[in-house]
Amino acid sequence: MPYLARWTRRAALLASLVSSFAAAFAAPANAADYPVRPVVLVVAFTPGGPSDVLSRIVGKKMEELLGAAFIIENRPGAGGNIAADYVAKAVPDGYTLLMGNNSILATNEALYKKINYNPQKDFLPITLVGTQANILVVNNDVKAKSLMELIALCKAQPGKLNFASSGHGAAAHLSGELFKTMAGVDIVHVPYKGAAPALQDVIGGREEMMFATAASVVGQIEGGQVRALAVTTLKRTAVLPNIPTMDEAGVKGFDASTWHGLVAPAGTPPDVIAKLNEAANKALKDPGLQASLAKLGVDIVGGTADEFGAYIKAEIPKWTAIVKASGATMD
Repeated sequence: MPYLARWTRRAALLASLVSSFAAAFAAPANAADYPVRPVVLVVAFTPGGPSDVLSRIVGKKMEELLGAAFIIENRPGAGGNIAADYVAKAVPDGYTLLMGNNSILATNEALYKKINYNPQKDFLPITLVGTQANILVVNNDVKAKSLMELIALCKAQPGKLNFASSGHGAAAHLSGELFKTMAGVDIVHVPYKGAAPALQDVIGGREEMMFATAASVVGQIEGGQVRALAVTTLKRTAVLPNIPTMDEAGVKGFDASTWHGLVAPAGTPPDVIAKLNEAANKALKDPGLQASLAKLGVDIVGGTADEFGAYIKAEIPKWTAIVKASGATMD
């Protein structure tokens, strides 16, 4: 009987612990105790890429600030749609977040025939982490030494000059389409399977130009392999401060940055969103984090959730129009 009594007490204690553990995991999130367990930050691209590295840097700092682990979960595929669909359907408790970007939140709805999430309704913005400028570069055989000279060259030879990109529907492709529309030029899109081979063919003179991410082309610009004419953000990028913006160089209002921002599933409690926003903005002010993101060519933004929401709202119609005008579609 003593053995049975001890076993009964142990069983009761174990049941109590299991119950408490389950209750902690099932408890609704609120700012007072959030986070009480690890937070999963879903990344829509493969490990080692810019989005993954950026997410790990930001997640690590937020982990330090919030006192709970930030676990990076890579769910690549379909231009980010697989990850977005997963997070859109996650429990809205603040423990599953998405590092969103312009593709997922602004262009994919127009680009793909069908996606299984609504970028405007299925997520709540937390903060815009930062932007990555694309750089308009030309090969050294192109005579144009400025953006306006390039536009004049394109207009003198309609349909004769090519712009390379990392693929149909990629940021580099859509930047080129926006350039065609805003500058009124007729240039031919040549898609590649990735940015690296596209850039190599620009360097080699097989293509005249491309819009390349700052981080991917800084070395080639500094080494004199290609000539940079302008950056695609409205403000100059810190990684190439001497290169003018497209706006400064003559195409007013041109803005085609690659951006990254944290979002949560719709229905996540407002106080949790506020706590995440506060932690993210503190993280973005850390000098070590800023130095790490600068190496990726990221210009840090930050700000409120409402500001990020307004930014997304403005990006959607702009890129929807460009996608439709380009005729680009993805299965």
